[in-house]
Amino acid sequence: MRSLYIDGAWTPSASTASLDVVNPATEEVIDTVPAGDPADADRAVAAARAAFPAWSALPVQQRRAVLGKALALFSERAPEIAAAMAADMGAPLKFAAKVQAGLPLLMFSTYLDLAEEVGERYFTGEEVGSSIVVREPYGVVGAITPWNYPLHQIVLKVVPALLAGNTVVLKPTEVAPLGAYAFAEVLHDAGLPAGVFNMVSGLGPVVGEAIAAHPDVDMVSFTGSGRAGKRITEVAAATVKKVALELGGKSPNVILDDADLEAAVKAGVADVMRNTGQSCNALTRMLVPRERYDEAVGLAARAAEKYAPGDPMQESTRMGPLVSAQQLERVRGYIEAGVAEGARLVTGGAEPPEGVERGYYVRPTVFADVRNDMRIAREEIFGPVLAVIPYEDEEDAVAIANDTVYGLAAAVWSGDADRAMAVARRLRAGQVSVNGGGVNPRVPFGGYKQSGVGREWGLHGLDEFCEVKAIQR
Repeated sequence: MRSLYIDGAWTPSASTASLDVVNPATEEVIDTVPAGDPADADRAVAAARAAFPAWSALPVQQRRAVLGKALALFSERAPEIAAAMAADMGAPLKFAAKVQAGLPLLMFSTYLDLAEEVGERYFTGEEVGSSIVVREPYGVVGAITPWNYPLHQIVLKVVPALLAGNTVVLKPTEVAPLGAYAFAEVLHDAGLPAGVFNMVSGLGPVVGEAIAAHPDVDMVSFTGSGRAGKRITEVAAATVKKVALELGGKSPNVILDDADLEAAVKAGVADVMRNTGQSCNALTRMLVPRERYDEAVGLAARAAEKYAPGDPMQESTRMGPLVSAQQLERVRGYIEAGVAEGARLVTGGAEPPEGVERGYYVRPTVFADVRNDMRIAREEIFGPVLAVIPYEDEEDAVAIANDTVYGLAAAVWSGDADRAMAVARRLRAGQVSVNGGGVNPRVPFGGYKQSGVGREWGLHGLDEFCEVKAIQR
């Protein structure tokens, strides 16, 4: 069994309980991690608290130098890290290399670039009239991360928190933790001072809540479900600490009547199938004009059928399994609910894919005749399930798009760039893609409404881990 990482050393848990790591493609146990307990969280927080004064006192460029060494090691080990993540979460190897390891590398390097660009003055003081505005670290940050993009989410929290001068206690996902262990090894081998970064594996209701409730934890950054996010907020409220949340989504993909329908539908389906649908910002509600509805449904079905589930270790595989048996049961339940509510199953379904005898595989699924009040249109499924919804005119499309408790992401497609931008401004979401706009690691990512509080990515993500002090002169 693996160990915990506390105060610069690999150490056994106070608990003898363990959690199996299962390969979702084979259903075989491939590793075991400690099921930590509150005593482990206490030790980790104490180590982080003790390390905080010296780490926060370093100039930002010295902190950046240590993290630069970690980035170099991460880059060297990226292929083996990608392979480990393909095994523990089922991402196709190509996707694991490009996204599950590649995207964290991009975000890591972007944060280091930003720290160099803003310099020490960004933290030590900006003059505002006769006053000085100073950015300072919160102290000890508790970081609680999910399984769908496990290493990406760790980097988005740990790297900016450390650059800002905080120390960190990480509770990674227990479902797909191998990337977290690789990341801890990278930080250790880079010479990060003891106690600056600590990692305690375990279950959210046990270790996660112990970290969130701890009086010596000054801030909690959480990514996961809305239910868990609400619980983290409730637990953290007793000590009135800052809580940053990146939660779920039910993101609309608005295809206007003058868009290139084939290109828009193809890109929209690809977005939903990405990571086997296990993306909080997946564009799972495709809104198309009623007069082109049947054409769009047919295009979506044909595009989805190209994502045949397969062995993630095969280079040709485009879509791997879901991450766990629990997630498979959840997604199949939603597909069955969609049929029961009267939506038309165009392709896919709840039955196992043909020829699959083991593994947590699900069929890529497209529903038509979906109303926006159905469960499959309102609740986050977290699987490769697309709901195609018709609308009457542009006003109706915007109303349907915004009729959700979520607001994480959205997309607009139009042949008129100005029209697309005008609609994008009306959508209540933290990030909107226009005509397939690509990823920019320097812009903020986060949600409106029940999709979260706060922002990650870019300078906004660095600011999230900074207290702001005004010194009046």
